[in-house]
Amino acid sequence: MVGSPVPPTRVAVLISGSGSNMAALIDATKADDAPYEVVLVLSNKPDAGGLAVAEAKGVPTAAVDHRPFGKDREAHERAIDAILMEHGVEVVALAGYMRLLTPWLVSRWDGRMLNIHPSLLPKYPGLDTHARAIEAGDTEAGCTVHLVTEGVDEGPALGQAAVPVLADDTPAALAQRVLTAEHRLYPETLAAFCRDR
Repeated sequence: MVGSPVPPTRVAVLISGSGSNMAALIDATKADDAPYEVVLVLSNKPDAGGLAVAEAKGVPTAAVDHRPFGKDREAHERAIDAILMEHGVEVVALAGYMRLLTPWLVSRWDGRMLNIHPSLLPKYPGLDTHARAIEAGDTEAGCTVHLVTEGVDEGPALGQAAVPVLADDTPAALAQRVLTAEHRLYPETLAAFCRDR
Protein backbone atom coordinates (compact mmCIF):
# COMPACT_ATOMS: atom_id res chain seq x y z
CA MET A 1 0.00 0.00 0.00
CA VAL A 2 1.20 3.46 -0.86
CA GLY A 3 0.89 5.94 1.98
CA SER A 4 -1.13 9.08 1.47
CA PRO A 5 0.93 12.11 0.46
CA VAL A 6 2.20 14.22 3.35
CA PRO A 7 0.32 17.53 3.45
CA PRO A 8 2.54 20.59 3.04
CA THR A 9 3.86 22.20 6.23
CA ARG A 10 1.85 25.26 7.21
CA VAL A 11 4.27 28.22 7.33
CA ALA A 12 3.78 31.79 8.53
CA VAL A 13 6.19 34.51 7.35
CA LEU A 14 6.86 37.46 9.66
CA ILE A 15 7.93 40.72 8.01
CA SER A 16 8.47 44.37 8.88
CA GLY A 17 9.08 45.87 5.43
CA SER A 18 8.78 45.22 1.71
CA GLY A 19 9.00 41.45 2.07
CA SER A 20 11.16 40.46 -0.90
CA ASN A 21 12.28 37.24 0.81
CA MET A 22 8.66 36.57 1.78
CA ALA A 23 7.66 36.91 -1.88
CA ALA A 24 10.40 34.43 -2.86
CA LEU A 25 9.11 31.96 -0.25
CA ILE A 26 5.55 32.27 -1.59
CA ASP A 27 6.62 31.98 -5.23
CA ALA A 28 8.49 28.74 -4.48
CA THR A 29 5.24 27.11 -3.31
CA LYS A 30 4.00 27.08 -6.93
CA ALA A 31 6.16 23.99 -7.54
CA ASP A 32 4.06 20.81 -7.66
CA ASP A 33 6.24 19.13 -5.02
CA ALA A 34 6.51 22.13 -2.67
CA PRO A 35 6.75 20.72 0.88
CA TYR A 36 5.34 23.85 2.51
CA GLU A 37 2.59 26.40 1.97
CA VAL A 38 2.54 29.98 3.24
CA VAL A 39 -0.76 30.24 5.12
CA LEU A 40 -0.14 33.67 6.70
CA VAL A 41 2.03 36.75 6.34
CA LEU A 42 2.13 38.80 9.53
CA SER A 43 3.76 42.15 10.26
CA ASN A 44 4.38 44.31 13.29
CA LYS A 45 3.80 47.32 10.99
CA PRO A 46 0.28 47.74 9.57
CA ASP A 47 1.73 49.79 6.67
CA ALA A 48 4.46 47.29 5.72
CA GLY A 49 4.64 47.12 1.93
CA GLY A 50 4.98 43.35 1.99
CA LEU A 51 1.41 42.92 3.24
CA ALA A 52 0.02 44.19 -0.07
CA VAL A 53 2.47 41.94 -1.94
CA ALA A 54 1.25 38.90 0.00
CA GLU A 55 -2.41 39.82 -0.57
CA ALA A 56 -1.75 40.16 -4.30
CA LYS A 57 -0.33 36.63 -4.22
CA GLY A 58 -3.48 35.35 -2.50
CA VAL A 59 -1.97 34.79 0.96
CA PRO A 60 -3.89 35.85 4.11
CA THR A 61 -2.27 38.69 6.05
CA ALA A 62 -2.44 40.14 9.54
CA ALA A 63 -0.77 43.02 11.37
CA VAL A 64 -0.18 43.42 15.09
CA ASP A 65 1.17 46.93 15.59
CA HIS A 66 3.86 46.81 18.27
CA ARG A 67 3.47 50.46 19.26
CA PRO A 68 0.34 50.16 21.47
CA PHE A 69 2.16 47.54 23.55
CA GLY A 70 4.90 50.01 24.56
CA LYS A 71 7.82 48.16 26.14
CA ASP A 72 5.84 44.97 26.82
CA ARG A 73 7.31 42.90 24.01
CA GLU A 74 5.97 39.63 25.38
CA ALA A 75 2.39 40.92 25.33
CA HIS A 76 2.88 41.88 21.67
CA GLU A 77 4.26 38.42 20.94
CA ARG A 78 1.39 36.71 22.74
CA ALA A 79 -1.00 38.56 20.41
CA ILE A 80 1.04 37.38 17.42
CA ASP A 81 1.19 33.81 18.73
CA ALA A 82 -2.60 33.73 19.10
CA ILE A 83 -2.97 34.59 15.40
CA LEU A 84 -0.39 31.94 14.44
CA MET A 85 -2.44 29.38 16.38
CA GLU A 86 -5.67 30.48 14.67
CA HIS A 87 -4.06 29.75 11.28
CA GLY A 88 -2.72 26.33 12.29
CA VAL A 89 0.87 27.43 11.70
CA GLU A 90 3.54 24.75 12.12
CA VAL A 91 6.73 26.64 11.18
CA VAL A 92 7.57 30.36 11.38
CA ALA A 93 9.95 32.00 8.88
CA LEU A 94 11.32 35.44 9.80
CA ALA A 95 11.98 37.51 6.67
CA GLY A 96 13.14 41.01 7.52
CA TYR A 97 11.24 40.98 10.82
CA MET A 98 12.95 43.81 12.66
CA ARG A 99 12.03 43.01 16.26
CA LEU A 100 14.19 41.39 18.91
CA LEU A 101 12.25 38.39 20.16
CA THR A 102 11.70 37.57 23.81
CA PRO A 103 12.66 34.19 25.32
CA TRP A 104 8.93 33.48 25.57
CA LEU A 105 8.30 33.42 21.81
CA VAL A 106 11.64 31.80 21.01
CA SER A 107 10.94 28.92 23.42
CA ARG A 108 7.35 28.63 22.18
CA TRP A 109 8.63 28.00 18.63
CA ASP A 110 11.87 26.26 19.57
CA GLY A 111 13.13 24.22 16.62
CA ARG A 112 10.33 25.55 14.39
CA MET A 113 11.40 29.16 13.73
CA LEU A 114 13.87 30.08 10.97
CA ASN A 115 15.56 33.35 10.10
CA ILE A 116 17.74 34.57 7.25
CA HIS A 117 20.74 36.77 8.00
CA PRO A 118 22.84 38.67 5.42
CA SER A 119 26.27 37.33 6.38
CA LEU A 120 28.12 34.04 6.52
CA LEU A 121 27.47 33.41 10.20
CA PRO A 122 29.13 33.24 12.67
CA LYS A 123 30.73 36.25 11.00
CA TYR A 124 28.93 39.58 11.49
CA PRO A 125 25.82 38.91 13.55
CA GLY A 126 23.59 41.95 14.00
CA LEU A 127 23.54 44.99 11.72
CA ASP A 128 25.74 46.63 9.04
CA THR A 129 26.96 43.25 7.81
CA HIS A 130 27.98 44.37 4.31
CA ALA A 131 30.00 47.38 5.46
CA ARG A 132 31.73 45.19 8.04
CA ALA A 133 32.64 42.56 5.43
CA ILE A 134 34.09 45.21 3.10
CA GLU A 135 36.01 46.93 5.91
CA ALA A 136 37.50 43.59 6.97
CA GLY A 137 38.82 42.99 3.45
CA ASP A 138 36.80 39.80 3.05
CA THR A 139 36.82 38.23 -0.42
CA GLU A 140 33.40 36.70 0.03
CA ALA A 141 30.17 37.53 1.82
CA GLY A 142 26.79 35.88 1.74
CA CYS A 143 23.78 34.82 3.74
CA THR A 144 22.77 32.19 6.29
CA VAL A 145 19.45 30.55 7.14
CA HIS A 146 19.48 29.48 10.78
CA LEU A 147 17.20 28.28 13.54
CA VAL A 148 16.23 31.05 15.94
CA THR A 149 17.59 30.80 19.48
CA GLU A 150 17.71 33.32 22.30
CA GLY A 151 21.11 34.68 21.22
CA VAL A 152 20.93 37.11 18.28
CA ASP A 153 21.90 35.27 15.07
CA GLU A 154 23.43 32.43 17.12
CA GLY A 155 21.18 29.49 16.18
CA PRO A 156 22.40 26.47 14.21
CA ALA A 157 22.95 27.20 10.51
CA LEU A 158 20.70 25.25 8.12
CA GLY A 159 22.12 26.62 4.87
CA GLN A 160 24.53 29.23 3.49
CA ALA A 161 25.23 30.88 0.14
CA ALA A 162 28.36 32.85 -0.66
CA VAL A 163 28.89 35.71 -3.12
CA PRO A 164 32.18 37.41 -4.04
CA VAL A 165 33.14 40.78 -2.60
CA LEU A 166 34.38 42.87 -5.53
CA ALA A 167 37.31 45.30 -5.35
CA ASP A 168 35.13 48.38 -5.84
CA ASP A 169 32.13 47.14 -3.83
CA THR A 170 29.92 49.46 -1.83
CA PRO A 171 27.72 48.15 0.98
CA ALA A 172 24.65 48.84 -1.20
CA ALA A 173 26.02 46.94 -4.21
CA LEU A 174 27.10 44.01 -2.05
CA ALA A 175 23.71 44.02 -0.30
CA GLN A 176 21.93 43.67 -3.64
CA ARG A 177 24.07 40.69 -4.65
CA VAL A 178 23.55 39.02 -1.28
CA LEU A 179 19.79 39.64 -1.50
CA THR A 180 19.66 37.81 -4.84
CA ALA A 181 21.40 34.87 -3.15
CA GLU A 182 18.92 35.07 -0.24
CA HIS A 183 15.98 34.73 -2.64
CA ARG A 184 17.41 31.38 -3.80
CA LEU A 185 18.72 30.10 -0.48
CA TYR A 186 15.72 30.74 1.78
CA PRO A 187 13.11 28.80 -0.25
CA GLU A 188 15.54 25.90 -0.79
CA THR A 189 16.48 25.71 2.89
CA LEU A 190 12.91 26.07 4.14
CA ALA A 191 11.80 23.33 1.73
CA ALA A 192 14.55 20.97 2.94
CA PHE A 193 13.67 21.78 6.56
CA CYS A 194 9.99 21.01 6.01
CA ARG A 195 10.74 17.77 4.15
CA ASP A 196 12.90 16.60 7.05
CA ARG A 197 10.39 17.46 9.80
